[in-house]
Amino acid sequence: MPTTLAPAKVNLFLHVGEVQANGRHPLDSLVMFAGPEAADRVSVETADKLTLNVTGPRSAGLEIDERNLVLRAANALLEASGKMRGAALTLDKHLPVAAGIGGGSADAGATLRLLRDLWSLDADLVQQVAVPLGGDVPVALTRRTALMQGEGERVLVQEEMPTLPAVLVNPGVDCPTGAVFKAFDAAGAGAGFSELARIPRFETATTMIDWLESQRNDLEPVAIDLVPVIGKVLAAMSELPQARLARMSGSGATCFALFDTRDAADVAAEDIAATYPDWWVRATGLGDTA
Repeated sequence: MPTTLAPAKVNLFLHVGEVQANGRHPLDSLVMFAGPEAADRVSVETADKLTLNVTGPRSAGLEIDERNLVLRAANALLEASGKMRGAALTLDKHLPVAAGIGGGSADAGATLRLLRDLWSLDADLVQQVAVPLGGDVPVALTRRTALMQGEGERVLVQEEMPTLPAVLVNPGVDCPTGAVFKAFDAAGAGAGFSELARIPRFETATTMIDWLESQRNDLEPVAIDLVPVIGKVLAAMSELPQARLARMSGSGATCFALFDTRDAADVAAEDIAATYPDWWVRATGLGDTA
């Protein structure tokens, strides 16, 4: 059964502009993807009709109708291809939901990749289908380190970037994207937005983290106001031994800490998991996911 990873997406920085007439926001964000330690899995089998089965430790409460982005992506691709096809999809859910790490988008991207191969579809058609599904879906389709711009539809892949040792932490509290952006708009934020022309090249994780310290996540302050435990997570992660940088990913509530070495990240993950056993904690390497 063909199976592919749907890895967590981490916004290493996230610059957000003012809300536009269509209700969306211009974005400028450098994203990397986690390894298999922080990923869902999507599988597919040939079938007469389109179906979805959801399994895994984070499957409870997930819809298996058109509200699920996996089925929405599959149906959108089916419609765009103009042919009657079927597939039996299985989503093995491990990532927390409404967590700022693009879990649903990762699942949709994985679905599009699998169906592209199963149905022998043109890659350009699949890319076109990805764009209206959501701002994170086009980059999730690639699973490559990339600069996301526009409303997420402009994906500028960044070659030869170092892998960043990281710890991901989610406190188990939903942080709905819509509410965070609504609070961002109410605060009148985003007026100074501008896109970065390019990302520097880095030889090591250490030099890349040095540069990332000068960046920010524009949604972090309003997310902390809405979900105060995010501030607690960031404080705890900042105190981890050898943590170089702690920041929220996306619209929250997942946060990440970056380290110079994977050994340091592994030790830090054990420490924070022991202190906060109810939190979701994963040590991983951020980069491209093959």
